[in-house]
Amino acid sequence: MNNTTAQAATLRELLRTLIRKLGVLERSEAGCCDMTLSQCNALIEVGRAGVLSVNQLADRLNLDKSTASRVSDKLVLDGQLLRQEDPNDRRYVVLKLTERGSQTYANMENRMTAYFEEVMAGVDPAERTAMLRGLQTLDAALNSDSCC
Repeated sequence: MNNTTAQAATLRELLRTLIRKLGVLERSEAGCCDMTLSQCNALIEVGRAGVLSVNQLADRLNLDKSTASRVSDKLVLDGQLLRQEDPNDRRYVVLKLTERGSQTYANMENRMTAYFEEVMAGVDPAERTAMLRGLQTLDAALNSDSCC
């Protein structure tokens, strides 16, 4: 096995483990809010953007439009999101947080910020910048069109 192959195998295993750990974290976060993981992610995306169309939400969550629509419909029924006509184009519908949705969003953001502050506290301060730079590089590499 050459060095690149060995490094690729190590990267794969590290990512698999990280994804599993983060998935458990995300499921527990969503569970505390009585939502599915998809609903939790949708609420966060709308909260961060302020206003999103269903198409934009689908793009951000990497879902098809019908799935994003079903996820947002459930959040509308639960009083977390509000559907409104787009003021610039009445053919489109936009999503925004309700007051309840804003409270849920703020709660989730505060909890996750506190969690990741604890995570960063466990990383040697001299290594934090390099770790973040490495993750940004990995993110950029994963966003390239070199796969499948």
